[in-house]
Amino acid sequence: MKALTITGYSTALFSTWYFVEELGILLDAGDGVSATLLQKSRKISHVFISHADRDHLTGLLQLNQLNARDGFPVICYPRDGGSYPALEAFSKRFDPHVSGTVWMPVAPGDEIRIKDDVLVLPLRNEHVRAAPGVVRSLGYKIMQTRRKLRPELAALTQEDIRRIGREQGKEKTTIEVRRNILSYSGDTPVASPDTWQDAEILIHEATFLGGDEVIEHPSYKNLHSRLEEVIEMVSATNVQQLVLGHFSSRYAAEQIDQSIRQLCERYALNIPVFRVLPGQTVRDILSGQPVNR
Repeated sequence: MKALTITGYSTALFSTWYFVEELGILLDAGDGVSATLLQKSRKISHVFISHADRDHLTGLLQLNQLNARDGFPVICYPRDGGSYPALEAFSKRFDPHVSGTVWMPVAPGDEIRIKDDVLVLPLRNEHVRAAPGVVRSLGYKIMQTRRKLRPELAALTQEDIRRIGREQGKEKTTIEVRRNILSYSGDTPVASPDTWQDAEILIHEATFLGGDEVIEHPSYKNLHSRLEEVIEMVSATNVQQLVLGHFSSRYAAEQIDQSIRQLCERYALNIPVFRVLPGQTVRDILSGQPVNR
């Protein structure tokens, strides 16, 4: 798959969304997504909502009423969030023409195939406190798949392999191989490095900067990440590119960039690191200059 074109906006408390153009995927749907993407919003076939905070889904009604058609978009949301059925019901009453939209509750263990060779895996995060087994906040992994010859058949001739396929089915001759082309943390505290191992691109929130910063604002009753924790965690993985967003608007751009550079040096993180600054929409994020280069 060619390089992904990712456009996004992400400012803590106000709005977060990321559009992956080649895949037709929208990760969260905060304010301004339709006004920014304009006609490109029509390319969105699947929306993956991480949680029900309003800054992650209030752009959904406009996006849906502009682009709804039979079977699309497919709006995937955390299975146990009560806001989504209410939003679906309101949407269909307010805009009757959106009845073709598919609202799909999802949970860890589900696999949502969006193309023949691309599927999305939800994974639980701990942004919203919930009992085990209750799913209210998710991250997502986007996997590209392909079929590969089973190793035990490698010594056989092509004719023998075709014969097995005819007699027993093609699944008996190949296995599926998955490649993590993009992972999205959603809002979340930092997880184990194993969570994001092998991600070619990781989009991760970094609401606060300092490792020992005290979170006092009442709006932050849910759990978030600090930049230092994120950089330290990613340094223990083989993630290839990192996109940071969801910074608090309390920070100036220079303060964020300086912190990223200092922390990349401290934790010897040498991969390209990009950022979405508060109040800024960034188009084709990965084509820009990494902060740490």
